[in-house]
Amino acid sequence: MPDDKIKLSRDCRAMMIPSGLGVILAAGNEVEITHRLGGNFTVAGLFGMARIDGRDADALGLPPAAGTCETAAALPQTPSAGKPSETASEKDLWEAARTVFDPEIPVNIVDLGLVYRMEMFEGEGGRKRVEADITLTAPGCAMGPAIADDLRMRLESLAGVESAKVEIVWDPPWHQDMMSEEARMILGLA
Repeated sequence: MPDDKIKLSRDCRAMMIPSGLGVILAAGNEVEITHRLGGNFTVAGLFGMARIDGRDADALGLPPAAGTCETAAALPQTPSAGKPSETASEKDLWEAARTVFDPEIPVNIVDLGLVYRMEMFEGEGGRKRVEADITLTAPGCAMGPAIADDLRMRLESLAGVESAKVEIVWDPPWHQDMMSEEARMILGLA
């Protein structure tokens, strides 16, 4: 259910949906929050739909969303992430990916079937590098770079991960059968 109308308390950076165009929403704009997922907000107003990063939650009159501060150290941590002697596991990679959402769809990218590959490789000094291949629900989706960057940032926040590279691929083409049963139920397709 959307929230009641909220007036933005200050100018706020946002990304228009579905174009991906970066904009500044002016203070005083009335918005409704349609999704609060992955620490970010999808809002609707007279301008259309936009994604507001959790770090700008104060413009909505809310406390900053957990896991969206400018520093990677503030991102949600996996169980091994708080212990410097441990390195994130493959399971941790997938858990981090489950915190990334398409701003138009209230389902994480793993359950949508958008993550095709995620691998960890030995990097310098025992730290790991991660490579991931993701796809989008449609080739023209302008939100792809934002989704890929969100995943990259969350993977790089994991313990022992030095870097992450997220590529958007188109083979095989995505289709609804790639979604989990839970995703189909959320979207009313089951």
